Amino acid sequence: MIDLVDITLHYSVKPVLRNLSLRVESGELVGVMGANGTGKSTLLQVAAGVLSPLKGHVEIDGIRRRSTVDNELAVRQRTVYLAADPWLPGSTTGREFMIAVGTLYGIDPDRLIDHAEELIQLFHLGEVADSAISTYSSGQKKKAALCATLITETPVMILDEPFAGGLDPAGIAALRRILKQKADREDVTVLMATPVPEIVEQVADRVAIIHQGKILTCDTPEGLCKKAGTDGSLGDAMEILVNPESYARVDTYLKEQCQ
Repeated sequence: MIDLVDITLHYSVKPVLRNLSLRVESGELVGVMGANGTGKSTLLQVAAGVLSPLKGHVEIDGIRRRSTVDNELAVRQRTVYLAADPWLPGSTTGREFMIAVGTLYGIDPDRLIDHAEELIQLFHLGEVADSAISTYSSGQKKKAALCATLITETPVMILDEPFAGGLDPAGIAALRRILKQKADREDVTVLMATPVPEIVEQVADRVAIIHQGKILTCDTPEGLCKKAGTDGSLGDAMEILVNPESYARVDTYLKEQCQ
């Protein structure tokens, strides 16, 4: 379970998150969506412990982050965070990086080696797995970061734009199926930010729409479409809920072009 309670955070004098609260239950995958600059990445960084809020707190499986050293260590052992633009050690091979991360999380060595090979094949990294990460393309680097995230086998996953960064269709398909499987488990909790509604509605139990630093609404993809009064896609529902005037202007423009 991930519980963000009354979170407020400013960058200098600019408010980014305003008294924001969001709970992701155990066994649930919640997607966070919103326009650029609305605070999606900041929200995930707070949940991951990268940023400390000015007000409010974060709990992971009932343990408050940063309350004590022991509590924070316990949370970090149960949680993995994938940044939108993750740092990777360029001189290390992809396989070495995966195994190093898995070792840090205490994965059994035999299980670790087998799992690394499974992920390498799954994400089509076989030809570069034993080459330095600095030689990888942007898409291959994204896959290496995803593999290092998945190899931790943690029950809490915080993923910032995991489908972005040059991921190819095969990688997107593999990750979508993996996250869907995890979303169906009762012991894995996932909080994920992505700008791609089509992917979110395929894997998420609920979608939280962030607007002006607050959660505008949080519901199932079907529930959001119902609130927006549309039979269309999640993307249409989000635009209607966040920018109804803009959506109406586009609709008017398209009708005029058809005349």
